[in-house]
Amino acid sequence: MEIYLVGGAVRDGLLGHFHLAHQRPDGSAHADRDWVVVGATPEAMVAAGFQPVGRDFPVFLHPTTREEYALARTERKTARGYHGFAFRAAPDVTLEQDLARRDLTINAMALPAAALDAAGRFDPQDPRLVDPYGGRRDLRDRVLRHVTPAFAEDPVRILRMARFAARWPDFTVAPETMALMRDMVAHGEVEHLVPERVWQELARGLMEPRPSRMLQVLRACGALRVLLPEVDRLWGVPQRADYHPEVDTGVHLEMVLDMAARLRAPLAVRYACLCHDLGKGTTPPDILPRHLGHEERSARLARSVGERWRVPTDCRELAEVVAREHGHIHRSEGLSPAATLRLLQRCDALRRPQRFEQVLLACECDARGRLHHTERPYPQAARLRAALQAALAVDTAAVAAQVQRERPNARDLGPRIGAAIAHARERAIAAAAQALRLAPA
Repeated sequence: MEIYLVGGAVRDGLLGHFHLAHQRPDGSAHADRDWVVVGATPEAMVAAGFQPVGRDFPVFLHPTTREEYALARTERKTARGYHGFAFRAAPDVTLEQDLARRDLTINAMALPAAALDAAGRFDPQDPRLVDPYGGRRDLRDRVLRHVTPAFAEDPVRILRMARFAARWPDFTVAPETMALMRDMVAHGEVEHLVPERVWQELARGLMEPRPSRMLQVLRACGALRVLLPEVDRLWGVPQRADYHPEVDTGVHLEMVLDMAARLRAPLAVRYACLCHDLGKGTTPPDILPRHLGHEERSARLARSVGERWRVPTDCRELAEVVAREHGHIHRSEGLSPAATLRLLQRCDALRRPQRFEQVLLACECDARGRLHHTERPYPQAARLRAALQAALAVDTAAVAAQVQRERPNARDLGPRIGAAIAHARERAIAAAAQALRLAPA
């Protein structure tokens, strides 16, 4: 029985980022280290104290660290899609055969467990590194390259490739790998991806340091047109003339997503940024580049994308609000107190102030994701934040009690109370706006 550390932990260690061994407070193990066992059987693993957990192929939990150990295996394509594989795990499967089924050369390296110290570190120059497919060379040259033509058998690998490009924006995709990805798209492999895996990889890519690279790679191979045609349509669509016409809507989207990464926005905000301008891809030619009414179109398209890929509810809801209201928020400095209150109500800010903070952050990413705007402040956020705090500070119970004292027998008591509360909030918003205007710069 031979045990090897494989995959991302080896790759990252060679880059100087070690996946250190530790246990979480609940006793579960660090999830970022993959182990492969060569020359063993399931029976031998159980006899050594490992606990079987794998359903599709033999995977075992270490008796003390609870990390996952998989028997070396080969795989064979049996049908289209992510699940169309047959696996073979046996003592005669070699480490090189196991590494051959992996996606990229930089993920197809291994080190014997004995090469690691107690904390999980290893010497990047250790001669025991197993690298049959040139992963170290590609890591040095900053190249993302497939291991074997078997890459084409799993369409999820296109999404993984795009995600890695977003993680390491200085890496390039090998020309032969890009050609293979285009062939996969042309043969319809991407159309058989299941929603759960698409969303999982998209979400991970959005959370990488340069999300725009994910979109660029997916566009280059044609997968974006299949998976997210609403997004793919944005390239070539002109922006409004006052938004630097040399940057089209697709490039603007790339800048917005990268701004979201720069501001360390959470996933829901980054997804909202992805969807906020979808309606511009369907703007009738006669109203370009003004994009009149694109907010409502964007909200409808965001809803469609969310349903198609089973996006979590919090991400879907935020995306729809941002798509529908981001234009109004950008122009909110000129709104009256009554219009400001209506905007807060449409955003459900009075009931969900924390989510409204995410709405404001997404709008800031949109505003600063433009040429020569990246360092500009976004005063709309401060003004709307102050307006919301002022509205929330209104003692609605006291307002309602006063209306009841004045008109105890009124048949329209409920509407009267609602109108009085709204009026009190408008006065509070007006006072907050005046205080901001008088505050020193």
